[in-house]
Amino acid sequence: MASGLATKVETSERQRRDDLRNYALGTAAYWTETLVDGATRTLVLFYFDRLGYSPLQVASLFVLYEIAGVLTNLVGGWLAARLGLKVTLSLGLAFQIVALCMLGFAPASLLVVPYVMASQALSGVAKDLSKMSSKSAVKLVVAEGDQSSLYRWVAILTGSKNALKGVGFFLGGLLLTLFGFQAASLAMAAIVAIALAAAVGLMHGQLGGADKGARFTQMFSNNRAVNVLAAARIFLFAARDVWFVVGLPFFLYSVLGWSFWQVGTLLAVWVIGYGAVQAAAPRFVRRRGGGEPDGRTAIWLALGLALCPAAIALALAAHVDATVAIVVGLIPFGVTFAMNSAVHSYLILAYADSAKVAMNVGFYYMANAGGRLAGTVLSGVIYEWRGLSACLWTSSAFVLAAGLLSLLLPGGLAGEQEMSRLA
Repeated sequence: MASGLATKVETSERQRRDDLRNYALGTAAYWTETLVDGATRTLVLFYFDRLGYSPLQVASLFVLYEIAGVLTNLVGGWLAARLGLKVTLSLGLAFQIVALCMLGFAPASLLVVPYVMASQALSGVAKDLSKMSSKSAVKLVVAEGDQSSLYRWVAILTGSKNALKGVGFFLGGLLLTLFGFQAASLAMAAIVAIALAAAVGLMHGQLGGADKGARFTQMFSNNRAVNVLAAARIFLFAARDVWFVVGLPFFLYSVLGWSFWQVGTLLAVWVIGYGAVQAAAPRFVRRRGGGEPDGRTAIWLALGLALCPAAIALALAAHVDATVAIVVGLIPFGVTFAMNSAVHSYLILAYADSAKVAMNVGFYYMANAGGRLAGTVLSGVIYEWRGLSACLWTSSAFVLAAGLLSLLLPGGLAGEQEMSRLA
């Protein structure tokens, strides 16, 4: 019996080592995808701006990207439950390679809005399959009920992802300046291909298990806490993108006269700092009286965030130097938004059912993509209609909506099961 027990312990330890190895490889692949995704966004944004496209036309290039993200998270969580996270991660990387090759090998005459929209749709699928796979895998390496470790791991993954996306913004502007649009696209396709080969070749077994009996209808959560958090996430990310995706870069470039290089550098530094704050969030954001954050934490953070875009808009209306108002205002906005996002990213895994974490996370990130879609479209529409100040006021209103929805979240993590039963 002692021998059998020792064998079980050894098998368990080996499985844990394999899970950690697979998680590290999956995270590295996701980091690569994130870096390339940020660079591609900058490439497309500035390349078509240089061709004379309007803000609304440029925003339209990313519409299918965001729609694809909504659909991918809806279907991707179900696919991950049935096939395993390794398969969905590999599919995400493969789709990104195809999307970049579409841009890199196409003649200049084909680089028109519909064609680039199709490429960006594939990029949207790629990014969200990779993100859903990597973030779901966190649950594999954290002991059940260890909320402190879960919060820390999620914060590190989310923060590092956003820091790398910021580096990607910088990289995109640099590659466009040095090599041009198509050569830069092909170089990034090669980078993703290396990450795909490493992930497939070096993983031991699967990244998590597969449930062949998982049904698509299970994607729609019956956990009230998950549903409320997903609704709040829509407004939170719409609040960021409604001024940050199109309005801010166009304002800096066309109104303030910044160069592509300067705009790309500002966006990169901001997102890198935002990611650093996310990674450090567990040190600063705790529940009152100690413990991990809960629904009430999300409320106060949202109310604080709503003040930031409103303050920038008021400064612009008072004729404060626009560069000073925006650059200074971006600091508290980035810090507070990062803490909001880190708490949300932790709460979805804390609320998720361990038996179907990929589906809960997929549903949640479907809402996330829906918020980005709304923010991206409105960023172009509102900026063309009323300028950057209107985008900022809309952002503030969206954050307030996220805060109001957060009133419905459990007041403590022990309450989510109760809420789920009462739903």
